Amino acid sequence: MDLILWRHAEAEDARPGQGDLDRALTPKGRQQAEHMAQWLNQRLAGSTRVLASPARRTQQTAQALGRAFDSVAPLAPGAAPKTLLDVAGWPDSPQPVLIVGHQPTLGQLAALLLAGQAQSWSIRKAGVWWLRSRDREAGVVLQAVQAPDWL
Repeated sequence: MDLILWRHAEAEDARPGQGDLDRALTPKGRQQAEHMAQWLNQRLAGSTRVLASPARRTQQTAQALGRAFDSVAPLAPGAAPKTLLDVAGWPDSPQPVLIVGHQPTLGQLAALLLAGQAQSWSIRKAGVWWLRSRDREAGVVLQAVQAPDWL
């Protein structure tokens, strides 16, 4: 199973009285999302399930793909890494899963899968970490790490 972790692109700071879920992408963030979407669309299988946090910034990041996606409430900021695994169906999903989410959860999830425990690993804004589970004995392989400013 492939599990692709995509951190939302650069977002505006919260304005007074604005909720965290309402923060939108900045113009730079929209450009970051478009660059990463282009890179992803060249590599993603057509059967890839795309799941996004309900936060506006993750929705806007996912929309850059031009593919259907599901907004999943348990992926909101502050989710536990285990929650993301459950939502994705890791490691048994028959199709690849792309999660558009938040730090620190995405970094903690990458650490959990690659190092065996949730640690504070950093995933850059709009960055992608592509993980693959071949089978339970072989463990997890890091397929790619990409960021929009590397393209």
